[in-house]
Amino acid sequence: MPDFGGAALGDPVNWTPDSWRQRPARHMPADYPDPAALAAVETELSSYPPLVFAGEARTLEAELARVAEGRAFLLQGGDCAESFKEFHPNTIRDTFRLLLQMSVALTFGAAMPVVKIGRIAGQFAKPRSAPTETIGGKTLPSYRGDNINGMEFDAAARTPDPQRLLKAYGQSAATLNLIRAFAGGGYADLHNVHRWNLEFVADNPQADRYRALADRISEALTFMEACGITAKEVRSIREVDFYTSHEALLLGFEQAMTRVDSTTGRWYDTSAHMIWIGDRTRQLDGAHVEFCRGVGNPIGIKCGSSLSPDELIGLLDALNPANIPGRIVLITRFGAKAVGDGLPPLIRRVIKEGRKVVWSSDPMHGNTIKAENGLKTRRLDDVRSEIDSFFRICRAEGAYPGGVHLEMTGQNVTECLGGLQEISESDLSARYQTHCDPRLNATQALELAFVLADELKRSRERGE
Repeated sequence: MPDFGGAALGDPVNWTPDSWRQRPARHMPADYPDPAALAAVETELSSYPPLVFAGEARTLEAELARVAEGRAFLLQGGDCAESFKEFHPNTIRDTFRLLLQMSVALTFGAAMPVVKIGRIAGQFAKPRSAPTETIGGKTLPSYRGDNINGMEFDAAARTPDPQRLLKAYGQSAATLNLIRAFAGGGYADLHNVHRWNLEFVADNPQADRYRALADRISEALTFMEACGITAKEVRSIREVDFYTSHEALLLGFEQAMTRVDSTTGRWYDTSAHMIWIGDRTRQLDGAHVEFCRGVGNPIGIKCGSSLSPDELIGLLDALNPANIPGRIVLITRFGAKAVGDGLPPLIRRVIKEGRKVVWSSDPMHGNTIKAENGLKTRRLDDVRSEIDSFFRICRAEGAYPGGVHLEMTGQNVTECLGGLQEISESDLSARYQTHCDPRLNATQALELAFVLADELKRSRERGE
């Protein structure tokens, strides 16, 4: 086992931004035809402006510390994989708007702040189960995300192209610019967001069950206005704090975006406020853990059925030796049928060791199935079931169920089954647009938020 030492964060032992290159790197493309061209692009990126600032990442860490302490709730969501083709202001707006709508319902249900993090402005690369794909007897490299290669099934598109990294940087910068404008320019005003939720209830006759919650929020807003608590007087009513995240998979890009913070002297990955390590790349002696242990950003760890309690503690030793609250988000992804066996041993060991973490549920990845027509899909009932089990298990084991992590879109796609729209397998092909895994559409995601808000409210009333 490698010696990570016990230094406090900011002074990691034997770490540099490129020390990951001495470790085995899984699920990273090794077939760039011109390594020198790749190196030149990475060098160019290292001179580009940061996408986010270190101070913002520290603010997020402080907010996540409140989640770890049971004083806030985490909502993290967005696209499975962003694409160049679907890059459009309306797409960005709709995803941002959906997250705001969900957060208002959750804030009211939980009666506490909701930390809002998007899978956005950098969520391009995806690990694949196989390095190649065969169609009609023809074998080509797998599609790995638009920042690596193209989705079209031809040799030219599937060849990794380092110029795509520059395009991904530009798209991320433009996305962030628009999000910052939305977050601080009045679009995110609480009254606007609540009006959208009222429209959701009005436009969906099946959503009558959520009308009572929406009406209570209306009453609360009316009361606030009567007390003089208005958008003009209170910043938090007209503006929101919003953060970005993605899987830190393509480490050459992450290294190029890693800079020393001038105020603290610590290294930060300025490609996003938060990054996470995937379930397939969390090897303790691997490149991804090595890179992430040295940067000051909050770090997510995907925790699936193959992760043992001992391995999890080893990862926490490596990534958070100082046990800083808000530094680590454990994103559990077992599947509705496996969470009951897989989650309790991890919680017990973390509590026994006194580790300060955020527990968040990813109810998407463990519940992927294949429809009869061959399309990958997920049942909303399975998603809800895993979230319900996550909450029940956390409470039974003495942990705080602190958040959810969702693959979703603000578009009206037909990729997941069920919900108020009663999407069936025969409906999937109507608007199946994902570049990777199936996503909840706007109606399904908002329905899930109202269900979760109601559960949080009941839990609060029970004193849990």
